[in-house]
Amino acid sequence: MAINTGKVVLGGLVAGVVMNVSGFLVQGMLLGSRMEAEMVAVAPELQGRGMDAMSMTGRIATQFVIGLLLVWLYAAMRPRFGPGMKTATYAALVVWLCGFLFYLDWLYVGLMSAGMYAIVSAVMFVTLLLAAGIGGKLYSEDAGASA
Repeated sequence: MAINTGKVVLGGLVAGVVMNVSGFLVQGMLLGSRMEAEMVAVAPELQGRGMDAMSMTGRIATQFVIGLLLVWLYAAMRPRFGPGMKTATYAALVVWLCGFLFYLDWLYVGLMSAGMYAIVSAVMFVTLLLAAGIGGKLYSEDAGASA
């Protein structure tokens, strides 16, 4: 059955909203100062970087792209694993694992402590589960689905 592109976009945009809200609350408000302090301790030139309008716009857009990826993965996996949270969990796990591996350099060069990396990784997994679950809930393979 073809993937319903319209539903992927709808679910992906909603998943992106979930991720942006979570990112603002957790990584911005709750952990942001600790994360920045750890980075600045290693690389003082990073102080205040990434807070300009261009960086923030890029981060917001990136979360929407990841939301779209999550729901697209959910849609692609759904015929094999069925609708629901099990499939959303698989999609979230794929995206989380890629992010976890891509950002290991932060540990290797000391920009983040192992404890902070573990906290951020756990929070991101929960965020991705929530985003994939909500985005997946909005996805369906209607008869008028487009490829």
